[in-house]
Amino acid sequence: MSQKLLMSRRATFAAGTAGLVAVAAGVPVAGRAQSQPPLQLPISSEFPFAKRTVEVEGATIAYVDEGSGQPVLFLHGNPTSSYLWRNIIPYVVAAGYRAVAPDLIGMGDSAKPDIEYRLQDHVAYMDGFIDALGLDDMVLVIHDWGSVIGMRHARLNPDRVAAVAFMEALVPPALPMPSYEAMGPQLGPLFRDLRTADVGEKMVLDGNFFVETILPEMGVVRSLSEAEMAAYRAPFPTRQSRLPTLQWPREVPIGGEPAFAEAEVLKNGEWLMASPIPKLLFHAEPGALAPKPVVDYLSENVPNLEVRFVGAGTHFLQEDHPHLIGQGIADWLRRNKPHAS
Repeated sequence: MSQKLLMSRRATFAAGTAGLVAVAAGVPVAGRAQSQPPLQLPISSEFPFAKRTVEVEGATIAYVDEGSGQPVLFLHGNPTSSYLWRNIIPYVVAAGYRAVAPDLIGMGDSAKPDIEYRLQDHVAYMDGFIDALGLDDMVLVIHDWGSVIGMRHARLNPDRVAAVAFMEALVPPALPMPSYEAMGPQLGPLFRDLRTADVGEKMVLDGNFFVETILPEMGVVRSLSEAEMAAYRAPFPTRQSRLPTLQWPREVPIGGEPAFAEAEVLKNGEWLMASPIPKLLFHAEPGALAPKPVVDYLSENVPNLEVRFVGAGTHFLQEDHPHLIGQGIADWLRRNKPHAS
């Protein structure tokens, strides 16, 4: 990918976030976007949780398990880990829930088996993880690829999932994309490069592109600290260890491929538009996968959906607004008291 293209993409995000001001508080109303006041609390780099492990499909899955009560399952995406949820988990635990946050296979502190890291692989490992822990009556809190994995599980196991909170999710109308051209002059060429043999390998396996560029320079408005960057770099010190972060962009459904990913995203979209369970959407301005037109569409078409606007942000909203998100989830849970039927 050319330096010119990279700078253009950065400028796109910068322009979208310029000139934002603090928003006024709003009382949540189902199906309508609500503003919240900024919480002037520090964003900690500390990860104050001990990780546990469980064996799934012959590999070790690392996870956080805090609190007691009804389980809230946090699922991250690329290139993050349970570290993404560190400032949000305490709100859920304080509200009287059990917070479970795994590291996806090949990511965080989970094992890195010799697999292809296709979406099918991640689905199998996460289904196995949920079964191994015996999680039922779950509330899902999902982001990025975690949204595909989580919504698929909810769709296929409606008796096990009580409610879903999501942000920057891979759902229609954001995805699938019919072509690279439909993705626009910045994202289209970027994804074409990522999915081109040798080019993508150079960007991601050699350059650690998702950790070094996408996350800190395109995905977060504030500047991540050295401690935060060290935590995100730690799982991916070598070319081989970065394979999962390369495969993820190659799973994004574009032009009908990969077929499994496209089918799952479309089925999840149908489920989202039909399921009556409580749902909560967090979004930011300008957003990445959830810009205003996508949020408006979801607000109008998804039943039992509450929408909360958190302020300036692109993709990793948990790093810019963890306290608003944590407080919002806890408040939503207290009001809805969801349980699987």
